[in-house]
Amino acid sequence: MTVRLPVRVAAGVTAGVLLLAGCSPERTGTASPAPSSPASSAPSAGSGAPKVAAPLDVSKYTAKPCDVVPGSVLSSLRFTDPGTPQLQDNGFGAAGPGCSWKISGEGVGMQVIIGTGNRDRGTGGLAGLYAAHESGQFPFLEPAADVDGYPAAYVDKRDRRPNGNCSLYFGAADDLAIGVFAGGYEGQQDSCPAAQQVAAAIITTLKGA
Repeated sequence: MTVRLPVRVAAGVTAGVLLLAGCSPERTGTASPAPSSPASSAPSAGSGAPKVAAPLDVSKYTAKPCDVVPGSVLSSLRFTDPGTPQLQDNGFGAAGPGCSWKISGEGVGMQVIIGTGNRDRGTGGLAGLYAAHESGQFPFLEPAADVDGYPAAYVDKRDRRPNGNCSLYFGAADDLAIGVFAGGYEGQQDSCPAAQQVAAAIITTLKGA
C-alpha cells in the first residue's frame, strides 16, 4: 500500500515563484513572501520566453478565482470539496488571486494562481519566469508542450515532478502567467497530466468569458 505524505499547496506561490507567479504545491495555506521588485523592472525582451498570440482576459475571475476551473473538471480529478480562495493582497496573495483544492484524507492538492500581482509589478508572464530562471532565482525551468495553443513551462526551485509535484505555468498574455500546481501525486505521470487538464480547462473558461 502506498502511503501519501500530506501535500502542502502554496496559497500564493511557494518558495519558487511567489512574486513571479506562484510556485509549486507543497504547503496548504502558506506562501513565500513576495520578492521586492520595483514595478518598473519589466522582464527583458530577450528572455527567450515565447509570445502569446491571443491574450486572455482574466478580469472576470480575479475576484472569484475558484470559478475559473469548472466543477466538472475538478470532480473528474476527484476534487469534490469547495475550493479555498486567496484574493490578492500584499502577503500570501502577492503573486495574484488564487484558489486551492484538496482531496480529503489523501494529501493530494491542486492550486491555481492568476498572476496579476506579478503583472502589475512588471515581473509577470512567462518572460518574468524566464528572467528569474536566468538570474538563478528559479534553477529549474523546462519548456512544456503548449496548452491549447498557449505557451507553457515547468518552473520550480528544483524538478519535483518525479515526487508527484508538478508546477506548470502557461502564458495567458505576454505579461500574465497562470500557475497550476498539482501536488501529492504518485509521480510525474499523474501530477502533470492533472495540472495540464486544469490548465486547459482554465483556457476554455477564459475564452468564453
